[in-house]
Amino acid sequence: MDIIWHSKSKHFHLFNEKISYIMGVTPLGDLGGIYFGRRIHDKDDMSYAYNRFTLPNVVVDPDTESYSMELNLQEYPCYGTTDFGTCAYETELSNGSKISSFVYKDHRIYEGKTSIKGLPATYADDDEAMTLEVYLEDEVAKLTLTMSYTIFENYPVVARHAAFTNNGATRVKLARALSACLDLPDQDYEWIQFSGAWARERMPVVRKISEGALSIESRRGISSANQNPFVIIKRPQTDEERGEAIGMSLVYSGNFIAKAECDTFGRTRLLMGINPDMFAWPLEKGATFETPEALIAHTCEGLGDLSRTFHDLYNNNLIRGKWKNTARPILNNNWEATFMDFDEDKILKIAKKAADAGVELFVLDDGWFGKRNDDTAGLGDWTENPAKLPQGIAGLARKINALGMKFGFWIEPEMVNPDSDLYRRHPDWALATPGRKSSLGRHQLVLDFSREEVVDCIYGMLKKVLEGAPVSYIKWDMNRSLTEVFSNAYPADEQGTVYHRYVLGVYSLYERLTGDFPDILFESCSSGGNRYDAGMLYYAPQTWCSDNTDAIDRIRIQYGTSFGYPISSIGAHVSASPNQQTGRSTPISTRANVAYFGTFGYELDLNKLSDEEFAEVKEQIKFMKENRELLQFGSFYRLRSPFENDQASWMVVSKDRKKAIFALYCMRSNVNQLPGYLRLSGLDPDRRYTFAGQMFYGDELMNLGATLKLLNKKALATGQDFVSYIEVIDAVD
Repeated sequence: MDIIWHSKSKHFHLFNEKISYIMGVTPLGDLGGIYFGRRIHDKDDMSYAYNRFTLPNVVVDPDTESYSMELNLQEYPCYGTTDFGTCAYETELSNGSKISSFVYKDHRIYEGKTSIKGLPATYADDDEAMTLEVYLEDEVAKLTLTMSYTIFENYPVVARHAAFTNNGATRVKLARALSACLDLPDQDYEWIQFSGAWARERMPVVRKISEGALSIESRRGISSANQNPFVIIKRPQTDEERGEAIGMSLVYSGNFIAKAECDTFGRTRLLMGINPDMFAWPLEKGATFETPEALIAHTCEGLGDLSRTFHDLYNNNLIRGKWKNTARPILNNNWEATFMDFDEDKILKIAKKAADAGVELFVLDDGWFGKRNDDTAGLGDWTENPAKLPQGIAGLARKINALGMKFGFWIEPEMVNPDSDLYRRHPDWALATPGRKSSLGRHQLVLDFSREEVVDCIYGMLKKVLEGAPVSYIKWDMNRSLTEVFSNAYPADEQGTVYHRYVLGVYSLYERLTGDFPDILFESCSSGGNRYDAGMLYYAPQTWCSDNTDAIDRIRIQYGTSFGYPISSIGAHVSASPNQQTGRSTPISTRANVAYFGTFGYELDLNKLSDEEFAEVKEQIKFMKENRELLQFGSFYRLRSPFENDQASWMVVSKDRKKAIFALYCMRSNVNQLPGYLRLSGLDPDRRYTFAGQMFYGDELMNLGATLKLLNKKALATGQDFVSYIEVIDAVD
């Protein structure tokens, strides 16, 4: 790992054992791209990479007469000069001018990585990463642009963000400030986005890149279940095991845009950052605006390798605190068992059965506070309801502890019901546009977290509950998109800051609560998958993957999620059958076999199971306790896609490749066909392994494959939809 500055040719080379990122100062003085990809040798002069010629109808710089931004790769393209592609930033001066020209002035190279004020970001010790900061100035606008690049020792990843500082005497408006732009010299790529909606989140969508633009975005105030702030571009021949791919992930939880744009000269521009729609940031004298971090990963070894890069990076250099790389407790949540219709006796009855099964953590969901008997009232009033909990959260928590389990509970701190004491006291604390109706989602409004006093109030109420009770877990929900976004705290010319300030307010509350209560495991929920992004993982190391707990749908949802997010972050539970979302009936074994590949728990009343099912639950919990470190933190391999087959399969392999767990899911049975073979991955080719009661070398299982006739015959039998098979694979010394 190193960052080299070649002063004569004025270019930088960032590299580790796997990748090289090369860019430099162009003839115009700005930053231009040269190369990003597989590691190449360092060279003193790479100025040959710049195109110093013109073409018909191409506008050139008057001083060079042969250099145009349009014909060269850009690092952070600007508006309105000789580049006509989508710009990465846009400034507006007091006279209305939007033209910018940032010229290289200096740079700094140092070991390690610094944080971004108020924003989540990856972190690294001095021996894990190196950082380059390039300082550019616009002398007319009196602005400094700091471009930050971090390369990691152990990952083929570059982390990027930008910062704008106003050194002048007058305000400047930032109308656009994306986190990263990556220009590539050809367009032979396919684009993968992860789209969906509530209960069908993160479905992979593959599209061919060609002249024009592909983009996804969120304007919902949250990263959203509809589009995820993570995209991949790959070569057409790239599959799970081989081929080139680039992944870009935004460490941010609000409005975003991701875009791939191809010009008619055959090149590709990949951009990601805060959505410029509804964004306008006044930059006062002396002020600095920093963008969120974008992570750019590269592989020549297939989509599986790209995913494992993000998994390891997030587990080791994004997730923090006590729960970093720590196996998660097996929990029982009462939501689908009781909804809000409960009292302490009913909860304790469910909890006692959970304790008998071996559950380690009991979670009380919505309905414990205020006048909260349904979703029409009570949000914002974070004090216990004595009719349900006579001794409050503290009393219930102690009784749960006495059963041998930890205790946690649900909150939705960003929301308020109009029918609540908080709203009656402070109606102006909700986001609402003057003179307009306020839309409702789940009978609730969104609190104005761009205001410090609102965040302070919610923090004070929650801290009081947490300080007085032995709480080990918090499920943090957020059940609606932002609408009618207007804040009474800011003047007209600062309303374009509210969406971003809201996200900063959410992060500040997370930072305060996780700082005050470092032992608590926080799980982000957001209506299942509305805010499943890298920004949230910085504060909450796991996310409720989807409100859809149907095992067959969850195969698809968890498969799509695994492209960009680690298995340790996937909140996955066994729920009742027939499923409450789909009405589908599936075996409890299959429900567990899917949920094992996540944080694992139960979303039901175990008292309602048959004796046979309860005995099976006890065995499931025993299996998870024995294998959860491997299941949650092993290397994950996708073997068969549920989007292309009637069967799905994946596996996890220990880092030393001595143990693996393989899963096969039959989503739809077929008749009159050969069982076939399924190639495994990640094993040591020269080791022998036990698989399905027989002995195989790793290379045999990975190249010839495992014949499915060795597996549970139910998984292949006619009429046996929704059955599954789990196999522990052990190396033999």
